Amino acid sequence: MLGIPGLKASLLEEFGVRLLTYDLPGFGESDPYPYRNLESSASDMLFLANALGVSDKFWVVGYSTGSVHAWAALRYIPGRLAGAAMFAPMVNPYDSLMNRGERYGTWEKWTRKRKFMYFLARRFPKFLSYFYRQSFLSGKHGQIDQWLALTLGRRVSDFLHYELSKDRALIEDPIYEEFWQRDVEESIRQGNAKPFVEEAVLQVSNWGFSLADLKLQKKQRGKGILNLIKFFLSGSEEEYTGFLGPIHIWQGMDDKVVPPPMTDFIHRVLPSAAVHKLPYEGHFTYLYFCDECHRQIFTTLFGTPQGPLPVNNTIEVEQTSLDDIQVQEDASTQDDFKTD
Repeated sequence: MLGIPGLKASLLEEFGVRLLTYDLPGFGESDPYPYRNLESSASDMLFLANALGVSDKFWVVGYSTGSVHAWAALRYIPGRLAGAAMFAPMVNPYDSLMNRGERYGTWEKWTRKRKFMYFLARRFPKFLSYFYRQSFLSGKHGQIDQWLALTLGRRVSDFLHYELSKDRALIEDPIYEEFWQRDVEESIRQGNAKPFVEEAVLQVSNWGFSLADLKLQKKQRGKGILNLIKFFLSGSEEEYTGFLGPIHIWQGMDDKVVPPPMTDFIHRVLPSAAVHKLPYEGHFTYLYFCDECHRQIFTTLFGTPQGPLPVNNTIEVEQTSLDDIQVQEDASTQDDFKTD
C-alpha cells in the first residue's frame, strides 16, 4: 500500500536496498486477525522476512500512526533489526511518561474532532465504526479535501493555513490526489470497519511495553558482594538492554497531525535517537514525492551508495510460513529496508 510515495526504483538500486511493504490484518487483501496485538505484529514482520529469504538484519520504517508497529519490532524482535527510520512517529498520546509540557503541546495542536476520536478509541471503541462508515468507508470519496477530514479533524481548506502551505501544495497536486485515491480504495477494499477500529484501539491502549524499555542501558547486575565477585571472576563484558541499533527520526516542525512535542518526548526518553528537525515541513511533505528528500534519507541511513544487490534466484518460500502471516498496514505503512 503506502510504502514511500514517489520513491524511485533507480534510487533503491543505487543504494542496494530491497524495500518490502505489507498490509496489516484486514486491510487491502490481508486476512483479518481480531486477536492481534503489537507482539503479534512484530512476529508478522519476522515471519514475512523469513518467508522472503531475508536472512540478514533489516531496517524497519514507520510513518505517522503506522510507527506503532515499528516500535513493536524494536521491542520484540531487536536481534533481527539493523535500525529504524521514523517519519513523524506517533506514540500513545496517553503515555504516562509524557510530562505536562509534552502532553499539552501535543493535544493543543489537535482539533476537537481528532481528540474525540482518540477518546472513543480509548473508552468506547465500538462507536468508531459509525464514524468510519460515514467517512472513508462510505464509498463516496470525492475530493481529498473531504476524506482527509477524519485525519486532520476538519476540511483541509480550513485547516491548512499559512504554516502548512507546503502540505497544502502537495495535497492539491493531481499526482498526489490520484495516489491517495488509489491508496484509500485499496486499504478499504474489504469494506470492514473492524480492522480500522482495532488499529485505533492499539494506538491508545496499553502497548505491553514502554518506550523506556528501548533505551540503551547497562543491564543491572544482582546486588551484593557475591554477585560482584562473580562478575569480576567471570571476566564477562558489560551487558546492555534496550535496542542497540540506530534510530533516526525525521520531524516536520509545522506538523499538526503528529506535533513536534511528541518527538520531543521520544527524544527525552530515547536520547540516543537521532532526530532530524525539518523547518517549514508538514506531515506529508519531505517523505512524499520528493526525490531530493529520499536521497537525503538514504544517504543518512546507508552512507555512500553501494550499488545493486546481488541477484539470488535460489530463495524458496515455504507456504506454511506464508499461511501464518497475518500482516497489514493502514494508509500509513510499515516498511522494511534490507541492505548488504
